[in-house]
Formats: sequence, C-alpha cells, structure tokens
Amino acid sequence: MAHINLLPWRTERRKQREREFFMQLGAAAVAGVLAVLVWYGWMDGRISSQNDRNTYLQGEIKQLDERITKIKDLEKVRESLLARKQIIEQLQANRSQMVHLFDELVKTIPASARLNGLKQTGDSMTLDGVAQSNASVAEYMRNIESSQWMGHADLRKTENTHGDSRLPYAFGLDVALSRPKSDDNGDGASDGHAPASASSTAQPAAAHDVQPAKAATVAAPATPAAAPAAATPAANGGAK
Repeated sequence: MAHINLLPWRTERRKQREREFFMQLGAAAVAGVLAVLVWYGWMDGRISSQNDRNTYLQGEIKQLDERITKIKDLEKVRESLLARKQIIEQLQANRSQMVHLFDELVKTIPASARLNGLKQTGDSMTLDGVAQSNASVAEYMRNIESSQWMGHADLRKTENTHGDSRLPYAFGLDVALSRPKSDDNGDGASDGHAPASASSTAQPAAAHDVQPAKAATVAAPATPAAAPAAATPAANGGAK
C-alpha cells in the first residue's frame, strides 16, 4: 500500500530552514562578538605594552638629558682647563722673550736714535722715539727686520718736531714679533746641551793637565839615573 503524506511538508520544511538560518545567524553573531572581544583584548594588551614602552623610553630620555647636561658641564670645565693650559704654555714659552727683546732693542737701535716708549700687545710691539734724521729711522727699521726676535717693521709716523736740535725727528713704529726656530724647542734644550759641551771641554783640559804630570813623573826618575851615570866617569877619573 502506498504511503501518502497529506501533511503540509512544504511548511514544515520552510520552518526547518528558518530554524537553521536563525541558528546560523546566532552562531555568526556569537562568533562576531567573540572575535570583537578577542580583538579588543589584543589591542588593549598592545596599547598597554606600548604605554609601558613609552614610559620606559621617557625615563631613559630623562636620564640621557641629565647625562647630556653633565657632559656639557664637563665640556665647559674642559674648555676652561684647556684655556688655562694654553695660557700656562704661552707663558712658559714666552718667559725668556722679554729678555731677548730688550737685548735686541739695545743691539738694533742706532747711536743716532733714542726710544721714548714701547708697548707690547700680543705678537706686536709699538715703538715711539726720536732720531737725528729719517736715515736713522730707516737704519733702525733695517736692523729690526734683520733681528731674530723681531720681524717686519711698519713706519707709523715720522715728523720733524724741532724740539731737540740734536734729535729733531719723532717717529713711531709697529713691529711684529717673531721667535727664532732654534728657540722653539725651549730653553731647556739649550740648557741641556750646555753642560755636555762644558764637560766635553773640561775633559780635554783635564787630559792636558794630567799629561804634563805624567811626563813629570816619568822624567823625574830619569834625572837621578843620569846623575850616577855622569858621576861614574868622574869617580873613575878621580880614582885614577
């Protein structure tokens, strides 16, 4: 006997599909909510981690700023110490310069000129004086330029003041100072060689002093020996 389904199967099938659809829709909604919660938690963790990194970086930056400030202070102290060191080295190098300058001033000035004043500023010197004529000033400038401790001389002024009948010309010179190459090593090098030369000169002198003494000691015994030799014939002659 054939089975005939007289129920409304289409309606039942439709309802079943609707149930499946709503179930799938609910599952998708739940999955979406779970995905959103997971994403929110993951992003919250990343934000918290980045905030921790930012806090760490800010602390390190603050420490670096403090170190940079200390380094700048140390650089200022270093520059101050270097400036003092340069001043001390300059004073050490120029300690004998003034002595040489005065010595050169005495050597270079001609007999027909006279200095009234001088002023040193760094590596330059200003000379003011009077001379017998312009030729005396020119001679003085040539002497200055030929000096080892003074360089080029510029004539600042020269005029006939008629103030002194013997030295009527007043002049002014700007002189550039220089240092000889042999003096760049300092006075210590020259002082160090001086004792060696003194000792070397003293040794030959001592040798010369010793040699006559040896000659005297050698010649001294020869005299008594010669005396008996000379006295022997006399004695023999006397005996005969």
